[in-house]
Amino acid sequence: MRFDIITIFPKIFDSYFSESILARARENKLIEIDVHNLRDYTNDKHHMVDDKPYGGGVGMVLKVEPIYKAVEAIKKLSFGRLRMTKRKSKRLKERVILFSAKGKRFTQNEARRLVKYDRLIMVCGRYEGVDERVAKYVADEEISIGEYVLTGGELPAMVTVDAVSRMITGVVGKEESIKDESYKKLKIKNEKLKIKTKSKDYELQTKNYLEYPHYTRPEIFSPDNGKTKWRVPKVLLSGNHKNIEKWKIKNSKIINK
Repeated sequence: MRFDIITIFPKIFDSYFSESILARARENKLIEIDVHNLRDYTNDKHHMVDDKPYGGGVGMVLKVEPIYKAVEAIKKLSFGRLRMTKRKSKRLKERVILFSAKGKRFTQNEARRLVKYDRLIMVCGRYEGVDERVAKYVADEEISIGEYVLTGGELPAMVTVDAVSRMITGVVGKEESIKDESYKKLKIKNEKLKIKTKSKDYELQTKNYLEYPHYTRPEIFSPDNGKTKWRVPKVLLSGNHKNIEKWKIKNSKIINK
């Protein structure tokens, strides 16, 4: 199985993936891990991967364009399993994952599901967030490892690689360790997320919520030279701060506990 990780801090992974069980799994060619620097997929001389958010707000947002280019380039890379799959005329099973606070909760059952793929391409967010068009059009799914805020998606990527790799035959020395470990019978329960307001002005109540989607430049991104256009919502370009605030509240998700 192959893991491709997209990040702006590739050296973070050097130590963890070079030690213990994962290091042996790589040496034995049971897994392949490749870390890609997002800045390598930019066009400007400063290698800018982020920009200010449309509609205002604190922090910077990772841009859709370099992430799209990175994912498309990685999909074209070959590796041992891919070459074998091509000879058998079978399609490669791969999944693009974006780590996000509003993603599906990562559990042991999720690890068992993901191990069925030949390749996982993982996007590590940073700063205030990632342009929502990555979640909508580039990633196949969003994953969260818990109800807390991290500085980036690098730790979730390590957690995912670790948990999924352990499901691969031969990675863990004794197969009994996998068969009898925790969360074997865990059932995933999807939480019901609902918007709650206490006035016509969409004023937020003091409750936990998942933040609204983020967008940044360009206003229109076309992955196929104009045939398809991924647009930023018009309200964020309007300059009408009241309508922008209403849009943000409306597109936030309140966690009803």
